[in-house]
Amino acid sequence: MTAIAAPTLTPNAGGPDAFAPVPGARGAVALLLAINLFNYIDRYVLAAVESKIAEDLLPGDPNALAKMGSLATAFIVSYMISAPIFGWLADRMSRWLLVGLGVTVWTLASGASGLAMTYTMLLITRLFVGIGEGGYGPAAPTLIADLYPVERRGSVLAWFYMAIPVGSALGYVLGGSIATLADGWFSLAGWRWPFIAVVLPGLVLGVMCFRKRDPPRGASDGAGNFTPQRKAGLHDYLALFRIRSYMLACAGMTAMTFAIGGISFWMPRYISEVRGAGSLAHVNMVFGGITVVAGIAATLLGGIVGDRLRPRFPGSYFLVSGIGILIACPAIIAMIYMPFPAAWVALFIAEFFLFFNTGPSNTILANVTKPSVRATGFALNILFIHALGDALSPPVLGWIAGRHSWNMAIYVVVIAMVMAGVLWLLGTRYLQADTIAATEPTTERPAVAVIPSGGD
Repeated sequence: MTAIAAPTLTPNAGGPDAFAPVPGARGAVALLLAINLFNYIDRYVLAAVESKIAEDLLPGDPNALAKMGSLATAFIVSYMISAPIFGWLADRMSRWLLVGLGVTVWTLASGASGLAMTYTMLLITRLFVGIGEGGYGPAAPTLIADLYPVERRGSVLAWFYMAIPVGSALGYVLGGSIATLADGWFSLAGWRWPFIAVVLPGLVLGVMCFRKRDPPRGASDGAGNFTPQRKAGLHDYLALFRIRSYMLACAGMTAMTFAIGGISFWMPRYISEVRGAGSLAHVNMVFGGITVVAGIAATLLGGIVGDRLRPRFPGSYFLVSGIGILIACPAIIAMIYMPFPAAWVALFIAEFFLFFNTGPSNTILANVTKPSVRATGFALNILFIHALGDALSPPVLGWIAGRHSWNMAIYVVVIAMVMAGVLWLLGTRYLQADTIAATEPTTERPAVAVIPSGGD
């Protein structure tokens, strides 16, 4: 008898279409990109109008800064708690169904934010926005991972995560502009209308998801070794904590999320009120423009550079992420001391290198987790980075700024960025081995096929 080893795990078996996406991949990514865009518009509308909300709902309250920071925390807490639940479901049922339901819930909750008449009501609506995003967040990147092979994931995920800077910037720009233009419409304060404006397009995107079908899990991880897959068990989930690349990626992303969460929430107020660089509407416009240009360029370039360097440097995604965020540190410090408008240049450089890691760091998560637990892997990452990251940073930095100084608060951000860079650079040595381990078959089938041979 002659034993023939199981086929090598090579995407699409090496033909002319090796490394080609699954049919329908581009349309699916375009829809997910549009959803992610509205996701971040909704998040940063709040940052653009938080001072107007405070004037309307918290007049004369000495704790207004901390309470406004807590609105961001409420969203993050519900998001990070619900994400693992929906991540577990996304490993077992239609991910497009979960994405559609999530988009619908957060869209309706966002509209309700614009109708809230008290601070407590607004706090509750932000909790439901987080629950809706918990249904979307873990499922979306795993759909992309199953649509595109390992060799192209960094670039494609960079396109998907390009929605972060674009949506964030549009949140600042549209939030500030709509709030100013719509003030007094139907006797409603202007800050309410940006939340209401996202409802119709959000519902349309949610309905479009219900018409999509999931690609097979593991479809792009290498030939048919992953179909049919067995259901993941407790052992598979616990194994995530033994993947060194996964844990270092999560730790670095946590420190980065603390930094960028605090900067994005408080920077418009800091530049407008503390540095005196113009009205809040003007600052939102300029800050939003910088975020769009720097974010798009850095997110796309970071994903492309990570993919291009991968053949020469197996730890390229960690390397690109770590070096990028360390370059951003001196630019943030320079922004504190440079006068405006020159300080806008330093802020542009800082934002560019802050966004440089977005595609590569998320590609690490996709590449080192097995398809059967990938959604849960992303969900746990959401829990980690938000519980210890931007759930804490807005109120913590607001407290530091209120009790000490804004400069001290920004230096805390820089320390978090240095920690992220060091953690990511430590991960370079483990990425290749962990990526190979993630492509090992997870099916209940024999490892070899045995056929008769005339000589035996």
